Amino acid sequence: MTLWTAVLAASVLCLALKAVGYLLPQSWLDAPRPARIADLLTVALLSALVVVQALGVGTAILVDARVPAVIVAAVLLWVRAPFLVVVAAAAATAALLRALGWAT
Repeated sequence: MTLWTAVLAASVLCLALKAVGYLLPQSWLDAPRPARIADLLTVALLSALVVVQALGVGTAILVDARVPAVIVAAVLLWVRAPFLVVVAAAAATAALLRALGWAT
């Protein structure tokens, strides 16, 4: 299977799943369980994206300056710091660690 075949197959699958969603009765979607699953799935996918972007390099896992920067950003978001402060502090953390030679 080539890359383009996989992309086309995934696109067709996504379109089919979306079409099935329109065919489901509204009462099924209003139930508490599907709403809860949809909420948790969103958080899980976003978390997975952050982890893959922070640790993934090709097929390997690399712990470098991005990990402490993400931790700093998470702590600042937890204490409800303004978003620009979060971004600037995370960038400064990564830059400082790279300048010290801790990580590439």
